[in-house]
Amino acid sequence: MKTMLVTGGTVFVSRYAAEYFRHRGWQVSVINRGTRQQSEGVELIQADRHALGEVLRHRHFDAVLDVTAYTADDVNALLDALGRYGQYILISSSAVYPETEQQPFREDAAVGPNIHWGRYGTDKIAAEQALHARDSSAYILRPPYLYGPGNNVYREAFVFDCALADRAFYLPGEGATKLHFLHVEDLCRLAEILLEKRPAQRIFNAGNPDCITVRDWVAACYAACGKDPAFVSVSPDVEQRQYFPFYNYEYALDVSAQCGLMGEFIPLAQGLKESLRWYRKHGDEVRRKPLLAYIDAHLAGRMYE
Repeated sequence: MKTMLVTGGTVFVSRYAAEYFRHRGWQVSVINRGTRQQSEGVELIQADRHALGEVLRHRHFDAVLDVTAYTADDVNALLDALGRYGQYILISSSAVYPETEQQPFREDAAVGPNIHWGRYGTDKIAAEQALHARDSSAYILRPPYLYGPGNNVYREAFVFDCALADRAFYLPGEGATKLHFLHVEDLCRLAEILLEKRPAQRIFNAGNPDCITVRDWVAACYAACGKDPAFVSVSPDVEQRQYFPFYNYEYALDVSAQCGLMGEFIPLAQGLKESLRWYRKHGDEVRRKPLLAYIDAHLAGRMYE
């Protein structure tokens, strides 16, 4: 049986990935501090990734899926502690691309600071560089916004709250800004394909073939709830992040290399319905932000053109 180490394993992407590969016949171990409920059928290696000591030294993993590395120190600490392993895959981020680069961003585009992502993006760059300095055969995945069951970030869940309460939706302008998404299962499937096919390319953008406007994305979230949104257009003088879960930033990834490996993707409508089913059962696990409170206090009743 093939063995895999997944960092984290308790929240959204890392938990989904651990369960995904377990269901596909891998013997999966996760490494975390053991403070949250663990997935069934997955081995817990209880440790802090920055204080691993010898806990991994005598283990062999056919694959390492590093979901929780945000800095170079995170990568180096794990590499220092690992014994023998086969293939390393790092889940990075599209935040590594500066907003000044030509879009859609290609994998060979320059990386650098992005004013919208700040230190998160530059730390991810450092993590990528630390990994490839020590393991040039490692794969790096750069996804955009991830969604799907287990998403504890208040994004689609916020729109679901609005839809289920029959609220009008306060939209940034006309909602023409485009967003790029990827279902968490499609991310795992890409990682699985890389482990099977071992392509020569080492860095892959990972996203849906097409972007979607903010307006259409909100409408799709409402449709998952069986609702139709009534929109209120908010003028740009209102800080967008006060009432909407995304930055006022449009970007797109060139995902042609990914599409050459996997031809089918989970349709957005299907993925959002899966997200809603999970949210109805696990809403207390989502990190809510006071977006609705801000709307009620500052926007409700105001008219915008």
